[in-house]
Amino acid sequence: MTAPPAAAGLPEALAARAEALCAVPSPIGSERALCDLLEGEAQGRFPALRRVKDSLVIEVDGPAGGAASPGRGEPPEAGRPLVALCGHLDTIPVPEADRGRAPRRERGRLYATGASDMKGGVAVAWELASRLPRRERSCDLLLVLYAREEGPYLENELGDLLREVPLLSRADLAICLEPTDNRLQLGCVGSIHATFTFRGKAAHSARPWHGENAVHRAGALLAELAARPPREALSGGLSFREVTSVTRIDGGQARNVVPERCTLNVNFRFAPDKTLEAAAEELLALATRHGAEAKLTDLSPACPAFADRPLVRRLAERTGGAPEPKQAWTDVARLAQAGVPAVNFGPGSTAQAHQAGEWLELAALETCYRKLESFLRAR
Repeated sequence: MTAPPAAAGLPEALAARAEALCAVPSPIGSERALCDLLEGEAQGRFPALRRVKDSLVIEVDGPAGGAASPGRGEPPEAGRPLVALCGHLDTIPVPEADRGRAPRRERGRLYATGASDMKGGVAVAWELASRLPRRERSCDLLLVLYAREEGPYLENELGDLLREVPLLSRADLAICLEPTDNRLQLGCVGSIHATFTFRGKAAHSARPWHGENAVHRAGALLAELAARPPREALSGGLSFREVTSVTRIDGGQARNVVPERCTLNVNFRFAPDKTLEAAAEELLALATRHGAEAKLTDLSPACPAFADRPLVRRLAERTGGAPEPKQAWTDVARLAQAGVPAVNFGPGSTAQAHQAGEWLELAALETCYRKLESFLRAR
């Protein structure tokens, strides 16, 4: 990865940093090369770091600046907040239409897989840590760069960092630079995926009364979910929408055979007023009511809005605009489970996440940098 020239102005430095990050492919499970490069650059720039698998916690203000050195678990300087700037290194698998294409800048945009989600956010975090001296900040900083965010909850390496680096759990605020269009988004909905299985009996489709159609047995569930309105729930004065959707369905073995089995993936996006355990029980009860077997396959907790925390209020004031609810799942929930208040704020476009031909507005990088700089500055 080629870093931007030291003399580069801020807009070019941010654009070059984002482009360089995108030039190192890092689809989920293949983050090592990018982590290696960032680790090497961090060792020459920042005083202390800790690597766990293909993820990094970088102490921007190491022992000389008053923060703890890796592994000691000592608190940062008394009375001085510790803020973690968090970003994942992985991207979705490169869409077929984008394979073999190098990142390119065109008409004020950077086109590359992961540009919006979320290497633009990583670029902003890195440049803030590199350019804003500790003496000009009101807090100490951590850079948290981690792998496997785009996959199952239990494989996400942010969990490994929280277990292995005690200092991270002592952060007073974590800012996840996920794509939010430079709007402050608080909390997040939880997510549970479950496999619902309906069983029937095979028969010739000309004589369906000799069997029981498992696909038809799923019909009442599908009708209920299609008619169910979102449930509105408040957290921190913000309204979250709770929804349940069938996202995949499979059944049948031949065109002329009544299916004996039908499976559905049911995704429950639940509001922050509900625990993970309560949400799981609700989903299992739904399956039981409709005569389906259910297996929970991926469980991610929700996160409260933390709107009343002093650092969150300061962030809202310095970034401008009214905070919004995060109507999706992000790692703010994992951080909150570890006792770290966390919010979402990043330069990427939410509409570009997971898209073929993904792009990032380059001007959004400087906007994000300036807003976070205003939050971090002592004045």
